[in-house]
Amino acid sequence: MHPILGRVTRLATYVAVWALAAVPMAAVSTRLGLAWVDALALIVPLFLVYSFVCLSAWYVCRGFPLRSGSMLRVLASCGLAALTASAVWLAIARAWMSVLISMPTFAAASMRYEEQLPLLFAVGVLLFLLAIAVHYAWLAVEAARDAERQRFELEAVTREAELRALRAQLNPHFLYNSLNSISALTAVDPAGARRMCLLLGDFLRSTLSVSGHNEIRLADELALADRFLDIEQIRFGPRLRVERRIDPSASACRVPPLILQPLVENAVVHGIAGLLDGGVIHLDIARRNGSLSIAIENPRDADSSGAGSPGVGLDNVRRRLAVMFGRNARLETRAEPGLFRAQLDLPWSLHD
Repeated sequence: MHPILGRVTRLATYVAVWALAAVPMAAVSTRLGLAWVDALALIVPLFLVYSFVCLSAWYVCRGFPLRSGSMLRVLASCGLAALTASAVWLAIARAWMSVLISMPTFAAASMRYEEQLPLLFAVGVLLFLLAIAVHYAWLAVEAARDAERQRFELEAVTREAELRALRAQLNPHFLYNSLNSISALTAVDPAGARRMCLLLGDFLRSTLSVSGHNEIRLADELALADRFLDIEQIRFGPRLRVERRIDPSASACRVPPLILQPLVENAVVHGIAGLLDGGVIHLDIARRNGSLSIAIENPRDADSSGAGSPGVGLDNVRRRLAVMFGRNARLETRAEPGLFRAQLDLPWSLHD
């Protein structure tokens, strides 16, 4: 079905435009000897009928697309269609003229009506060619819109696949570090190793419950981070301490699941684990200027080399932020002698 026929508002607008276009044509007919009443009685009904004839240009354009290869074939088809449509219109005009002439009011204009036929045929050809041009433009706009929609759909599918891959990367990386911790405890603290296994199972169940969501509440993300810290607390004991400064208004903000855990894990594995006396991890979360700011500082061995061993976890966070937020989110790290800081800034929202 033609798109215009699919909606009443479109059809009404289309017919109204044709009715208005009939007025200038009637004015031209008055220059050829017709009175205004005679011209309007002839032209307006013919234009309304021809408006529906010109809808067939839609099917001509679809049957002979501009990208079909042969432009000469397209032009010939459009020209033949315009001549045919105008000939049909001319036949309709003759029939309508015979109806008008049979009426006493318009009988005197019979000769003048006949003089309009060449003009009507020429105008019919031009109007149909104009309809073809408009329909080709319409089809081009629709094609561009479809291509844009397909591009967005492809980007969404690609983005979702990349996010799934990045999420899937987290658990193996975390498990690798956790199993190393359990292995280290089995010889010196078997009971602690068993407790760590139980906590690890509870943590993994919790991650499964949020893995299907694009965003979760910050309060829930902090609970996941606390479960990870409970696991590591068995290994490090009093060597691992955490100080929190969290803006209460930030707890309801939505964040990507498991976006905080790699930062905490990095602070423990590459900071606390390298210090004989351990240290304090400082966690600072606040809403600032429309963004959610998360800062994690941890002590580190002042003699260690490198830039804080960013590793898989921090790289994973950066890639997820790039996929989800583009340039609207960032993770910055700064390594100093004895100190490592990770600063995460991302847009905050209260809805999933």
